[in-house]
Amino acid sequence: MSRNISERLVVLASHLPSSSSPASMASEKQAALAAAPSHPDAPTIFDKIINKEIPSNVVYEDDKVFAFRDINPQAPTHILIIPKVKDGLTGLSKAEERHFEILGRLLYTAKLIAKQEGLDDGFRVVINDGPKGCQSVYHIHVHLLGGRQMNWPAG
Repeated sequence: MSRNISERLVVLASHLPSSSSPASMASEKQAALAAAPSHPDAPTIFDKIINKEIPSNVVYEDDKVFAFRDINPQAPTHILIIPKVKDGLTGLSKAEERHFEILGRLLYTAKLIAKQEGLDDGFRVVINDGPKGCQSVYHIHVHLLGGRQMNWPAG
């Protein structure tokens, strides 16, 4: 496995800490800061997952969207929903009018998967954006979290 893929696997594994201790929160921030892409079209670990070069536990797939279980779940149900084509959409802050349809598709897919997963009592949808938003993979993605009581404020 190449060094770049190994580094991305480490970043993905540290995507969200398993606890909210100050040390794990610091590592989450470090992972996000280390993950900033060199170029908007640079391949990410998600490209490898979409192409099935890296295995994942797929829960949904259609012609535009791919969804799989997070390898470091922060809730009993933690699914990542991603567009199959990045089209420069590395994060929400990079969205342009041309991304209107895929952004809506991601959220609608979250609703479909929540129903499929039996999250009838509620769920949370999260999009991390940029280093201060603790984004660690620069390919826009939606986190679908459920199966437990969420707390507020988040993060």
